[in-house]
Amino acid sequence: MIRIFALVFSLLGATAQADSMKLAVTTSFHNSGLSDVLLPAILEETGLEVQLLVVGTGQALRLGEAGDVDAILVHSRAAEDAFVEKGFAPHRREIMYNDFVFIGPDADPAGVRNAGNAADALQSISQAKATFVSRGDDSGTHKKELALWRDASLDPNTFDSWYKAVGAGMGASLNTAAGLNGYILSDRASWLNFGNKGELAELFSGDPVLFNQYAYLPVSKLKHPHVNATASQVLESWLTGQSAEQLINDYMINGEALFVFNAKQQ
Repeated sequence: MIRIFALVFSLLGATAQADSMKLAVTTSFHNSGLSDVLLPAILEETGLEVQLLVVGTGQALRLGEAGDVDAILVHSRAAEDAFVEKGFAPHRREIMYNDFVFIGPDADPAGVRNAGNAADALQSISQAKATFVSRGDDSGTHKKELALWRDASLDPNTFDSWYKAVGAGMGASLNTAAGLNGYILSDRASWLNFGNKGELAELFSGDPVLFNQYAYLPVSKLKHPHVNATASQVLESWLTGQSAEQLINDYMINGEALFVFNAKQQ
């Protein structure tokens, strides 16, 4: 009995010693399903337990600014650069990329399939006053959408009821678009992993402006001495290493890759 108790205590002690950290990630990354592949491998290879806070990019950055997480994984370059410039992260490290795609009714009443570029696609939707679902949540995808409207010389603040800002994550926004049979901008990974496609289809992609880079930013220990900088460094090293490269590049749905690893060794 004493030996059994000692063994149980030893196992509990080993578990308690496992390091952990909080990582804020975007809903688009989480909806892709990739985290379900990466997290067990991280735990097995490093002993690090990564606790995810799944939010939009804007909220992830605010959590980092407040020191409520140890690192963030987001996809909005301008906001990331500002985060580093303000001293909330010592650096920004690119990890992987995919692209944004325009999703809409397969019948395509706005003619988005015929667009020459992303600006043409949005102008066609606006001219047709076709239902368009916006994340409306200050996420990386929402920031990209607003930038694309600006590039098309259009202002969502002037739109009528056909433009619907739902203030929700990528999965919920795609569900709304499916329910309304409307258009939406999505990251490719979330779209491929989305199970409720209904009558929606991918209509337009390939414009270089739709490139979608994900980056890792450790929260500054100078700003927030309590953050687990050691753990965030362990995670960064793993995310930029060979195991992550293979898992990220090999992660596919129906034979189509969701992300491409592009981290550079330092």
